[in-house]
Amino acid sequence: MAKHSLVIVESPAKANTIKKFLGKNYKVVASVGHVMDLPKNELGVDIDDGFAPKYVVPRGKQKVLTQIKKDAKNADEVYLALDMDREGEAIAWHLEGYLKKTQENIKRIIFNEITKSAIKQAIHNPTTVDQRKVDAQQARRILDRLVGYQISPILWQIFYYGLSAGRVQTVGLRLVCEREAEVAAFVPEEYWTVDAVLLTKEGEEVPAKLTHVDGRKAKLKTQKDADPIVEALKKSDFRVAEVTRKERKRNPQPPYITSTLQRDAARVLRFSPKKIMMLAQQLYEGIDLGKTERAGLITYMRTDSVRVSPQATESARGFIKDTYGDEYLPGKPRVFRQRKEAQDAHEAIRPTDVVKTPESVKKHLKKDQHALYELIWRRFVGSQMSSARYDTTEVNIEAGKYQLRANGRVLRFPGFLSVYQEALSEIEAELPRMEKGDALSAKAIEGNQHFTEPPPRYSEATLIKELEDKGIGRPSTYASIVSIIQDREYVVKEDGRLRPTTLGEQVWLTLEGFFPDVFDTSFTALMEEELDRVEGGQDSWQKVVRDFYEPFRIALDHIDDRKDRIKSSLQEETEVACEKCGRKLIKKWGRNGQFLACPAYPECKYSRPLEEEAQSLRLHATCPRCGGKLVVKVGRYGRFAACERYPECKHTEAYPIGMDCPEKDCDGQVVEKVTRRGRRFYGCSKYPKCSFALWDKPVATVCPACNNPYLAEKTSKRRGVYLKCPKCKEDVSLD
Repeated sequence: MAKHSLVIVESPAKANTIKKFLGKNYKVVASVGHVMDLPKNELGVDIDDGFAPKYVVPRGKQKVLTQIKKDAKNADEVYLALDMDREGEAIAWHLEGYLKKTQENIKRIIFNEITKSAIKQAIHNPTTVDQRKVDAQQARRILDRLVGYQISPILWQIFYYGLSAGRVQTVGLRLVCEREAEVAAFVPEEYWTVDAVLLTKEGEEVPAKLTHVDGRKAKLKTQKDADPIVEALKKSDFRVAEVTRKERKRNPQPPYITSTLQRDAARVLRFSPKKIMMLAQQLYEGIDLGKTERAGLITYMRTDSVRVSPQATESARGFIKDTYGDEYLPGKPRVFRQRKEAQDAHEAIRPTDVVKTPESVKKHLKKDQHALYELIWRRFVGSQMSSARYDTTEVNIEAGKYQLRANGRVLRFPGFLSVYQEALSEIEAELPRMEKGDALSAKAIEGNQHFTEPPPRYSEATLIKELEDKGIGRPSTYASIVSIIQDREYVVKEDGRLRPTTLGEQVWLTLEGFFPDVFDTSFTALMEEELDRVEGGQDSWQKVVRDFYEPFRIALDHIDDRKDRIKSSLQEETEVACEKCGRKLIKKWGRNGQFLACPAYPECKYSRPLEEEAQSLRLHATCPRCGGKLVVKVGRYGRFAACERYPECKHTEAYPIGMDCPEKDCDGQVVEKVTRRGRRFYGCSKYPKCSFALWDKPVATVCPACNNPYLAEKTSKRRGVYLKCPKCKEDVSLD
């Protein structure tokens, strides 16, 4: 007689959901993330022995593993129910290796959604750990460790202790810095357009634009080019030369993949990628839908595939027919083309049950959870609906040697737009009825000046799109790339756009000088393809790591030849004289940013804070006194926020780090503060109403072990920068 079966998952939330589906003969426990990892206080990779990794049990995990081992010993069989990506496969592999001496009957189960039917089906169709996925994850982990642990100390020597560099995150920083250079180098060019409002015989208005002069496309560079045309058109007769009417269709977009979900949720809901993935994880792992029901509301949220199961497609089509009618249902199911680079390992992101409408589950969800679920639900349902249909009209108008054009579009059938609006607003304009040969008169004609715009700075959403287009990273890494470069203060978000800080720009210039090939975008994309080849079985993970490390090692060996030159190039000389010896002070780096110091150090130890407008980045806040923008300033005790209208307005306040206070029911912001003795700490802007305070910098990342809403940033000489949960003491690596 069987005792019971043990099911192991990653998180307590996922365990609670699966418990609801399995009977009393199953025990479900959580590993609380990784159970084995590379050591924190050393490289942990034997370079001379085929890059063999040294895995250890992370601090605080031995107790969890001991209990799992005890549960496995008392079980009849063990099911490894970890996520179906490479990360989950690696956890399953480590658990299998740890438990196999205790329990021989270990099985791997995979599922794309956490529903009763999916879990039951997975239990009845167990498989084994996919070693190729494990190898691909192991290669990535080792590559990232080799880069992070061997490059970060170089940054400490040039800037200050505690900085770090990541293999893929640095490429994200590179893109932001290169776009900033494009913006700085951009020279706007003037151009003009001629816009007209014409009238039909019935007095109806027709907005039109000049398009051609003497059959050639109009190119007006200055007002001198535009003014004669405006005057000539005011005296001209207008005649309709051609009217083209067509019906156009607009097809729905495919269901979300990770990158498109992050882009849309950032655009529509104004959520950060980190927050989007946190909410999606909660919707995937399970939500209580009453006293007796708990289920995952969406499928697995890390995917690059637009594929949908036939069962889910038919369910959506049945819902559309019953809810909207036959006209909204296309003749056959829609199938979307995959991107060439897509791995197609998992389905697209969709609701697990289309009948669970956003309105029906709203009372069970938090506000942000509901907003994201509604976006996913609407996109999926809309993807299987009929096309929207428009009547479009194009009218070409002649006035002597000048040609103008008017365009109109009217929505005749909404189709999928009834459920999912792709744009924030649909602009519709209907032109009055006109026929070829109709005469028009001028109501208003004017020339308008314009200037070409520089390429826009990246938003979080557009940076993710650029990473995806260039093949940098994978669905599971996009959010971390964007958040880490901000957490490290290499990049700030200003008016919704990403801008490199002075530190970020100089860190990138340093890394580019030392490792131009390692952080090349095409090289990084090639490495992702190599990891895919490992998963596909075409290459061994050792070969991929070796091919990367050999040129990397050569670059490391030549660092000393360039270190002093690069370091001195970053120490900019100023016109400020040293108050002790008279030498011109130079800009140097410290924990609080740049400061001024005497170049004769250590003979002369004079230094002072750096106060200049270049450090005054705008914040997402306004001055409570005058309504002006708040900017970042650097003073004697580090950074603070001040009104940009200084000295007219002298308002100052503590520097906000861009994180909401984690205390329940508090609407304050976490700010940087300094004690009377000059020690920096972090507290709530609503103090003394809210007493939240922390010595270490808090980061808005949910603890994978206990779901605490934030982690603390720690730094040590051996381990570099890492995160630690102040509640359960779980360590989270950043490399």
